[in-house]
Amino acid sequence: MEPLSWTGSLAGLNLFLLLALGIMAVAIAAQIVVGIVGTAGGRAVNADGTLSSDEGLSGFLGMIVKYAFFAVVAIGLAYVIGGILLGTGAGIIGGMARQFLPVWVALILTFAVSLAFKRKLGLYGKLFDSTVGMIGFGLVMFWVFTGFFGGLLGLIITHDTLSQFSGMKNALPGMPLSGASETDFQWFLLGGDNLARDVFSRLIVGSWIVVLIAPLATLFAFMVGITLGLPAGYYGGKLDTFLSFLANLILAFPVILLFYLLVTPEIVLTGIPNYMAAVLFIFPVIFFTVLLNARYYTQPSVRTPLLIVVIGALFWAYLSLISNDGAIVANDSYVIPGLPTMLDWIPMPPEILVVFVSVVFVNSPTVFRIVRGLALDIKTRDYVAAAQTRGEGPWYIMLWEILPNARGPLIVDFCLRIGYTTILLGTLGFFGLGLESESPDWGTTINAGRRLLSIYPHAAIAPAVSLLTLVLGLNLLADGLREESLRD
Repeated sequence: MEPLSWTGSLAGLNLFLLLALGIMAVAIAAQIVVGIVGTAGGRAVNADGTLSSDEGLSGFLGMIVKYAFFAVVAIGLAYVIGGILLGTGAGIIGGMARQFLPVWVALILTFAVSLAFKRKLGLYGKLFDSTVGMIGFGLVMFWVFTGFFGGLLGLIITHDTLSQFSGMKNALPGMPLSGASETDFQWFLLGGDNLARDVFSRLIVGSWIVVLIAPLATLFAFMVGITLGLPAGYYGGKLDTFLSFLANLILAFPVILLFYLLVTPEIVLTGIPNYMAAVLFIFPVIFFTVLLNARYYTQPSVRTPLLIVVIGALFWAYLSLISNDGAIVANDSYVIPGLPTMLDWIPMPPEILVVFVSVVFVNSPTVFRIVRGLALDIKTRDYVAAAQTRGEGPWYIMLWEILPNARGPLIVDFCLRIGYTTILLGTLGFFGLGLESESPDWGTTINAGRRLLSIYPHAAIAPAVSLLTLVLGLNLLADGLREESLRD
């Protein structure tokens, strides 16, 4: 069986793709030069005094960039559609395109429904008025769906991530699987690593680790930052001074040094990460309890049963998160019991817990400072004074007056912070901290592949490019959200 080329029977499109990319690159470079040199009369002025679209050389170059970009997108779609139809007949790209079929279907349905109902979906719907936002959203959702269908359901992967195949050590992309049976996938689409494991399958499973941990860890960090930042900004005084001092104290340490301290085996054995988890993970319980109590304080018939249900469910989830094998902390000296195994419904392996706690601990002070600054500004607004005049309580004002009006900057920062967290997870994996050495997460995979980077670069380049596209998508999504939130 012959090795697969990158594009197989679609090789005729390669020339057009290179041509379109070349034209776009030259036009962008020319735009930069024109922008530096400057041209007179480049913009026309409308009757109302606003600037119209570019004219002259600048407008011409902009038009070239736009149409070249459309050509690149069209050729990319041709590769995907042709790959879905032809499979490995269209080479490595075709094989991957067909494996990603559930992802393409999910993306099409998501965009179709979102565009059809965008006027009824608030800020999320307005995101689809921004080209940059849509591109970022598409990249992010691609990896979310990839992680879900591939990492969780196993529909995309071609081989087991831990299985080693004879003769496939450092195999190049597209190499046929030696000794494959009829039920096996016949190729290593992105080659093999130094332990003869399939790079493509490990890449897919690793995406689930990233898209699961990064948003959840960022969400927990926001729960901590919001719960402490709102009262610090609203009340001020000694409370603000004390909390700000703690936040600045944590921020004074280098991030990598903090990670090293938190995830080293000696620190883990002391149970410190478990104690930190017990403290940090209680903040969502506190946040939602105070949120609902402030909202329904004057309606005890609604408030009491609602709080019983919500607090009970959240506290169960809290205990399940910090418990592992029936214990919260277990070492040679003592054991602190947790939930029984039969009630522990959220699996949180020790290595994942350590990484999760580390990311929440490092991100929380920055979120605290952002929320505190927003609260200091918004508490002087007229609608806050009106709520105080109505006799509303402080927590109602903070959570139902100040927080909703700070949602724009917080949503944008949330998207950006997921990107930072993704990079931090990759950094941890790269240094071999926290996660197991066999973990297929992207940082660990890049670290394993870098040793042979000059000879077999594919094992490290594939997860590195994946990490780049996810972070790029998150940044573009944040730009789109910021652009639309400023229009509100």
